[in-house]
Amino acid sequence: MLFDLKNPVVMGIVNITPDSFSDAGKFYADHKINMDAVLQQTAQMKQDGAKIIDVGGESTRPGAQKISVQEELDRVIPVIEKIKTNVDIFISIDTSKAQVMKEAARAGATLINDICALQSNLALTTAVQTQLSVCLMHMQGDPQTMQQQPSYTDVVAEVKHFLAERIKACEAAGIPKNKLVIDPGFGFGKTWQHNLFLIKRLASLKDLGCPILIGVSRKSMISKITGNPDVHDRLSGSLALAWACLQQGANILRVHDVKETVDMLKIYSALQEQS
Repeated sequence: MLFDLKNPVVMGIVNITPDSFSDAGKFYADHKINMDAVLQQTAQMKQDGAKIIDVGGESTRPGAQKISVQEELDRVIPVIEKIKTNVDIFISIDTSKAQVMKEAARAGATLINDICALQSNLALTTAVQTQLSVCLMHMQGDPQTMQQQPSYTDVVAEVKHFLAERIKACEAAGIPKNKLVIDPGFGFGKTWQHNLFLIKRLASLKDLGCPILIGVSRKSMISKITGNPDVHDRLSGSLALAWACLQQGANILRVHDVKETVDMLKIYSALQEQS
């Protein structure tokens, strides 16, 4: 793995997109990258305690439109290169496209974060060639349709089985298990009830022998529970869900609000030391 995950760490989110559900257009609008804003945000996230920055160029919110390989490359590669030159931090590339994985590795990325778990065309072989660490995520359906009618007989068992199979496929292709991270994919083809059940049983995924990344930051399930629809008023819910995931063994917290999450993590860790 990239670094010691004996203690949980925080991954900060930088979306180079005009249509992400939380920070649409903050770093990318009118086909232009606001590089100053990207570098300022990245430096601030590092200062606030993030160990990894997750750079994404294609929105994966429910109903999001797909973009071309070239458009995604144009969005993320200059950003990765700029961050690599200016900020000393691990960089994750949030993509499912093989060509983007390859170019991101050349630009300085150290982790592939793939919502399709390396199932897309050439993704697995490309990931092997890059020799990067990989996060494998579970998703039922695709971003265009995943939230229409998600259904499971046993969501925990099905997510666990899928991730186990993807781990086997990666190992067979030549990616050592110690380079793999797993993500149950909260909100990706799951109702908010599915999400809650997965959180309560998250510890069962530890049997797979890989660190667990969780992404619950500002997710719509928080509004479903609290009744507050404002995406920017979900901090307390995000922290509560992250705390619950930590109690179940989460290793990496992928978040928008780095400082607040790091503060929460410090308190959680201090309590663990006293137990």
